[in-house]
Amino acid sequence: MTTVPTPSLAGEVDFSPEPRRLAGLGAVAPALGLLALFFVIPVVALLLRSVLEPQPGLQNYAEVFGSTTYLKVFGNTFLVAGLVTLVTLLLAFPVAWFLAVAPRRWSALLFGVIVLSMWTNLLARTYAWMVLLQGTGIINRMLMQIGLISEPLSLINNLVGVTIGMTYIMLPFMILPLHATIRTLDPTVFQAASLCGASRFQVFRLVFAPLVASGVAAGVLMVFVMSLGYFVTPALLGGTSNMMLAELIAQLVQSLLNWGLAGAAALVLLVVTLAIYAVQFRYFGFGGGEAR
Repeated sequence: MTTVPTPSLAGEVDFSPEPRRLAGLGAVAPALGLLALFFVIPVVALLLRSVLEPQPGLQNYAEVFGSTTYLKVFGNTFLVAGLVTLVTLLLAFPVAWFLAVAPRRWSALLFGVIVLSMWTNLLARTYAWMVLLQGTGIINRMLMQIGLISEPLSLINNLVGVTIGMTYIMLPFMILPLHATIRTLDPTVFQAASLCGASRFQVFRLVFAPLVASGVAAGVLMVFVMSLGYFVTPALLGGTSNMMLAELIAQLVQSLLNWGLAGAAALVLLVVTLAIYAVQFRYFGFGGGEAR
């Protein structure tokens, strides 16, 4: 291999590979230090507590996978996350499409509303849904006034309330990647497909859907993973029969002081999340780009 000679004149920079490698490592050292401090060390500490408390062994993991109560919480967590992701995708798609094709004035206005909702305090938004969804809330009263129902619907402390509240909060995280993907599409591609005899359904299935698959994958991944670890909204809008894993971990730590079992549950959730990221990376690439 040819080596780059190092200039010997005073004041000249050494462009050999080794100094450049060291310089690059020094540039990212602060970021690596923060990553180790706030992610690696806490995860390792949690891992150690899950196998060392209350005594060394894997009894915490055996309890997590052997208890029907904990398995039910895991199942409910994935059910809620999947349902929220599906509903969010169905609602976000037409909004993202409108943002991409609407006149600039209307698009900017709606985009501002979406971004503003992300800046609003999460607790305030969740409490607002508690007021809207309760038996005497405006939703039930409107439905009763127009004659659709004769008595208030149960919209809170159940799966319905959790799904509504979490879908509202997750919508921007689905709309933004979808909008970014749709606005890059070339309309002439669809015109060419139509001129070649493709029907609207064929254009959607064979042309449009593959082109927006990366944006859909990015949005679905983001919403699903965030929903798996959500705590505030399920705790306030859900009931005990709809407990999610984040609520269980908080209860184990705050009420039962069982750090070992909480660590085991948290690490199982972390492994599942990393596995989902790996699948997304394998088929859609990093950040929803092209597949490798």
